[in-house]
Amino acid sequence: MDATTPGLLDHDVLGREDLRRALAEHDFAAAFALIKKYGGLSQNRIASACHLTPGKVSTIIGGRQQVTSFDVIRRISDGLRIPGHLLGLAPRPWETRQSEQGPSGRPADRRPATEEVPWQPDVTVALAADLTRSDLVMDRRAVTRALAGTAISGASLLDPLEGWLRPAASATPPRRRGRLGVREVDELDATARAFRAWDHRYGGGLRRKAVLGQLSEVAAHLDEHQAPKVEERLYQVMAQLAGTAATMAWDSGLQQRAQEYYLLALRASHAGGDKIFGANVLAGMARQMLYRDKPHDALELVRLAQEGSRGVAGPRVRAMLHTREAWALSAMGRTAAFQRATAQAAESLAAAEPGQEPYWIAYFDEAELAGVTGGRLLDLARRSPEQHADTAAAEIRQALSTRGPEAGRSHALDRIGLAECHFLRGDLTGAVNEAHHAVDAARSTRSSRVRSQLSALYPYTVGHSASRPVREARDKIRDLLSN
Repeated sequence: MDATTPGLLDHDVLGREDLRRALAEHDFAAAFALIKKYGGLSQNRIASACHLTPGKVSTIIGGRQQVTSFDVIRRISDGLRIPGHLLGLAPRPWETRQSEQGPSGRPADRRPATEEVPWQPDVTVALAADLTRSDLVMDRRAVTRALAGTAISGASLLDPLEGWLRPAASATPPRRRGRLGVREVDELDATARAFRAWDHRYGGGLRRKAVLGQLSEVAAHLDEHQAPKVEERLYQVMAQLAGTAATMAWDSGLQQRAQEYYLLALRASHAGGDKIFGANVLAGMARQMLYRDKPHDALELVRLAQEGSRGVAGPRVRAMLHTREAWALSAMGRTAAFQRATAQAAESLAAAEPGQEPYWIAYFDEAELAGVTGGRLLDLARRSPEQHADTAAAEIRQALSTRGPEAGRSHALDRIGLAECHFLRGDLTGAVNEAHHAVDAARSTRSSRVRSQLSALYPYTVGHSASRPVREARDKIRDLLSN
């Protein structure tokens, strides 16, 4: 369906309060039912207009499937000619261009839809505008729905990402260029770095809206089309901000929204020609899959990152990718392959030199490698404590010896992991001592990931009612998790 198709729904239908409420809440079961009843559109007509299958529309109307993908929401808006603001989107291209149609009825400069040119820079800008606008106006009910959303996986996630390996498509030539200069881009870049550093230390979503506001501003500058070098850097800044927004969303429990920002970061790094940061984004997406117990998907994402960054990634980035590979292999129970990938990570890191790689990978040092390796050995220790618990504890102690509380979220996760190692070894005295340290470290972060790991530690404290020290540790964990 192109941008000249007249509105499928008349103003009376779009003005209905019940339909507007359903659209605002992304309740498409109710919205499609109302459109069928009052708009006179059959189920097949709705499916055809929105590029969905009739079967999918049927499952949506029946309440057996929810629409959570922004790509699908945009298709519904464009297909049924529902103004973007009714769905929490920015104004759609056809809303502003209908008045510019020539005698033939076709717009002079139609912007291709996302599914037509999935890796075009202009599409990335539109995606950023839609995503941030929707996110910034989320009310409490929308947040509750977002918390229930899940990240996609499997072929639906992996197949479209193959476009990352291809060169970026050319953007539509601008009528005029914006006037942003290098100094302004430097300032935006400095802000992106500051947000990233804050998130790395504290975690959580306290400053998420500030990051989204900055991301929206960058999208607006890109929509004006800047000088080529400025535009390239702006896309790189957008990628940095979107990556931070992704980790903040994840730390706030917004899994689906986190994945949407990861995808935006990947598109922006692609448009900005930054293959190395794109590989880092894919590694973040792989970590998300690992937390969802999808190791095969995670391994595919890591392999895609390794392929796309081959020849340009430095030792630290290669080492980090090897640790994500090792994590996936560990989760799949492939111990020998895990050990090989971990050795490759250590070998790559040994070749790293200060100041030779992007600032955002500087965190990946010997302490980080030890902490990540200890965490993966802990995964193995849960299945075989006598074989892996001691080595896991040794690696985590090494990480703790070289990075302290200033590491924030990482320090807290190390403390929790070490406490669990002691529980697995049957050392209740050591476990209780480390559990107290873990709770103290967790208090200094706002990360839901930290609290999730701490909640996994809680069951180890149950069943030892006769032990006052264990009981005290249990109460301390419960007090933190209940606040």
